[in-house]
Amino acid sequence: MKIVFAGTPAFALPSLAALHAAGHDIAAVLTQPDAPQGRKGVLTPPPVKEFAIKAGIPVLQPVRLRDEGEILRAVGAELMVTCAYGQLLTQEILDAFPLGVWNVHASLLPAYRGAAPIARCIIDGAEKTGVTIMKTDIGMDTGDVFLVEECAVTDEDTCGTLTEKLAQSGARLIVDALGRIARGEIMLTKQGAGTVCKKVARTEVDFTRSAREVSALVRGLSPAPLAFGRIGALTLNFYHAQAVPCADDAPCGTVLCDQPKEGLLVKCGDGAVKIMQLQPAGGKIMSARDFLNGRKVQKGQCFEKPVL
Repeated sequence: MKIVFAGTPAFALPSLAALHAAGHDIAAVLTQPDAPQGRKGVLTPPPVKEFAIKAGIPVLQPVRLRDEGEILRAVGAELMVTCAYGQLLTQEILDAFPLGVWNVHASLLPAYRGAAPIARCIIDGAEKTGVTIMKTDIGMDTGDVFLVEECAVTDEDTCGTLTEKLAQSGARLIVDALGRIARGEIMLTKQGAGTVCKKVARTEVDFTRSAREVSALVRGLSPAPLAFGRIGALTLNFYHAQAVPCADDAPCGTVLCDQPKEGLLVKCGDGAVKIMQLQPAGGKIMSARDFLNGRKVQKGQCFEKPVL
């Protein structure tokens, strides 16, 4: 089957690689323009572009996809697959593909339409999520559902680890979906009322929240854009945290334990969180144990309240 693949971040890479390995004729890859990365702002190609170049697949990087309908029609592809591409599709773009446009979305639609569905499901404390293959329409992730695969969300999952699991699930599912489409085995289900999630941003932790909420926030924003806290002269970025029971009546945000073997334990509104991995601003990512060996934080100190 001759297809166009549209995707940008690492989440899209397994789907592109799986379709390529399955023998589909990928006529072109659509991806976002190269963007500056890191402190030095080095112009960096998206992961999908790097794979496409190595595989000898033509790459298109329009700033505004809506202006490229004629170019896409000229490719002559039967179908387009989108996976975290990053631009909305117009009706003209949808009409350019006789067998439709099919999207790999990282949630159990109609829940978590829009941006950051993986981060949001962790932050919300969801016990399961998954991947949905849907036939794209003009709305925001409102198209008819084709295939679904569920995935458990554990207390150890960060946005990073869950993204990896869902990316592999999406790759399996989209190969299955295109096989069914080729055989004419298409059964679609209309979506009901759904929820839309917004993009996530770097967030200061409010330790008056419950330990489960704080842990979920930390894990949902890891490895980016990150949750953080301020204590003394330090700003600490948090990469992983566990909720633990705690009967201590210290003020919220108080460091209850500063022993390297025990970890960095911080009082919350209900329970406490054990910070497992962190990064001093401007420093390197490290375990709480390594951080506490430097005695940069001591028992009894208190994290500042967020600035509203």
